[in-house]
Amino acid sequence: MKGTVRFGVSLPGELLEHFDQLIARKGYKTRSEAIRDLIREHLVAHEWEEDRETVGTVTLVYDHELRELTQVLTRLQHLYHPAIISSLHVHLDEHNCLEVLVIRDRARRIREIADRLTSVRGVKYGALTMATSGQGLY
Repeated sequence: MKGTVRFGVSLPGELLEHFDQLIARKGYKTRSEAIRDLIREHLVAHEWEEDRETVGTVTLVYDHELRELTQVLTRLQHLYHPAIISSLHVHLDEHNCLEVLVIRDRARRIREIADRLTSVRGVKYGALTMATSGQGLY
């Protein structure tokens, strides 16, 4: 199907009220915009379930003064080159750093890389955010 297609959805009144409150708080102008984003979110999750080539980000917070931690994280990032396509390093204060890594590979491999990085001793916080290359989403 090409172009915009209209379709009807039946929902219990209370569910629709809660949905309308949520999308208003998030700033959606229409229900259609919110529903499109929900559909895309599920398509991205399916992309990850099928172990397709995709993109994700890994966020790390750590104390850079902890013995050898910075070297271990750098060594791991070099080990997974070229899957790690970009990184951002921010000094949060005199001890703590935030690092965000952009990783492009198959979903399973991105999870493997994220697990290796977030489980390094001394990482205070680590999280994988599943994203998408955008191919196949409209």
